[in-house]
Amino acid sequence: MAQTGRPLSPHLQVYKWQVQMVTSILHRATGIVLAVGSLLLVWGLAAVAAGPEAFATFTDCAGSPLGMIVLVGWTLAFFYHLANGIRHLVQDTGIGYSIPAFVRSSWLSIIVSIVLTVAVWAYVLAGGHA
Repeated sequence: MAQTGRPLSPHLQVYKWQVQMVTSILHRATGIVLAVGSLLLVWGLAAVAAGPEAFATFTDCAGSPLGMIVLVGWTLAFFYHLANGIRHLVQDTGIGYSIPAFVRSSWLSIIVSIVLTVAVWAYVLAGGHA
């Protein structure tokens, strides 16, 4: 600042962390996770098309402890990005622009994504049969 005479732009260290800030950052991060994780989906579909041996390799990898962590994380990223995207769509209509509404909807998107992830994986791990 002393060299240019201009003030520096505030950075993350200047601002107090708030749930709205975290949800905004997480929305961008989960978008990246979903894009990269889609390669796993492509791998799975290609393995199905390639035959039983290729699909067995895919399921062995996906069923490993690391594979399960990745799949659960991808599921959480999916549901969070979905819930927060719906939140943004609602806000685009002009609803929920007060600070308390922003905080409430931010927490709601986090809670909904966790609940949906737990529900899906409880169903999957229970056998996934109706």
